[in-house]
Amino acid sequence: MNGVTNEQQPASWLAAIWAARYRTPARFVALVALLLPWTTTGLTFALIPWLIAFAFVDLRAFPRSLLRPVCLLPIALFALAVVGTLWSEAAWPERLHAIGPSAKLLVLPLLIYQFERWPYGDWVFKAFLASCALLMLYSFAAAIDPNLSLKLYLSRGPYKVESGVAVRNYIDQSQEFALCAIALVYPIVTLFRAGRVRIAVLLAALAIGFLANMMFVVVSRTALVTLPILLVIIALLHLRRRTALVAAGALVLMAVVLWNVSPHLRETIAKFQGDYAMSVEGNQVSGMGSRLEYWRKSVQFIADAPLFGHGTGSIRGLFASVAADAEIDPLRGEVVSNPHNQTLSVAVQWGAVGVLVLYALWFAHLLMFRGEGLACWIGLLVVVQNMLSSLFNTHLFDFTSGWIYVLGVGVAGGMALANKTKG
Repeated sequence: MNGVTNEQQPASWLAAIWAARYRTPARFVALVALLLPWTTTGLTFALIPWLIAFAFVDLRAFPRSLLRPVCLLPIALFALAVVGTLWSEAAWPERLHAIGPSAKLLVLPLLIYQFERWPYGDWVFKAFLASCALLMLYSFAAAIDPNLSLKLYLSRGPYKVESGVAVRNYIDQSQEFALCAIALVYPIVTLFRAGRVRIAVLLAALAIGFLANMMFVVVSRTALVTLPILLVIIALLHLRRRTALVAAGALVLMAVVLWNVSPHLRETIAKFQGDYAMSVEGNQVSGMGSRLEYWRKSVQFIADAPLFGHGTGSIRGLFASVAADAEIDPLRGEVVSNPHNQTLSVAVQWGAVGVLVLYALWFAHLLMFRGEGLACWIGLLVVVQNMLSSLFNTHLFDFTSGWIYVLGVGVAGGMALANKTKG
């Protein structure tokens, strides 16, 4: 029928199936990006079919691609975590558990290889943006009625209801919204220049929605500190001097307006001083005060083993060894396994060697995004945001922020390298 024989039809079907082997892995990565803002379990299960689909693509050049610094350094950091178990004094379950946060970095070379050779990376970006947009709308609804928060229904135990936080926590939510809001700047400007005003206005409204949620519903102090710095860095790198000055002036004006119209923003900023006074004067546990205590103790631990550190999984044991009586001194009696600083976390466990690998990884990924284009824009944003937020958290090792880094750098990195090869 229609001039196609029965022999030709199976052949065309086989050709279509064979051609789809490159689209299928991209669909699963897009599914991972779609699930990331909402669930940890779903994301983990979505990775399995992606790995299976990835095994059917052309992998002949894969071993050679691993020798590049952008791929080799994530592997090196994971290998250091594995080897670091040998000199750690922590119990073996703690050592093995501490390897997990760095294991996600092994996915980076696979993503770079995949999206450097085959397109469809924009599917991943669109999926993540759509998922965050839905989360933003749900956050507004949860702010009006906190009982709508999915945390009440998905958690196994009692959960504190946080107004405007739909799932997980406000820190992850703020990181996602801040990233989306700034990432949209590039396509908005590009669309306006191309005369596609309607789509540009729609994306601008979406970006404003993300910022409005952060300013009027809920925002983490990490995002509040890093967002202006991130905007300044991006402006200096991508805008002309006059345009950057205009943008800086607009940013200051917007900050003044938001300060006057957003009680939530003023309360969040006031917590900095309140936390500091609570910890310094009353020795009580607080967000900022506790971080300062974690950092002080971590520096002492690093001084005791500066070259190779105390080994994988050693942080909690070290804090326990110097902890005061929690009833007498709650602040100095805290025992934690996370110093809330990426550099300190790496340095305590693996010393100067670990810090060297960590900073080399960040620097290599920054260099990968030199140039123009959406991939370079998004990739640079992801790396810089991770570096800045890691001053106050271990965001390379944390689940959500760590996977944002892996997906963002892996997909955008592959696209950026492909564009440079074509150029």
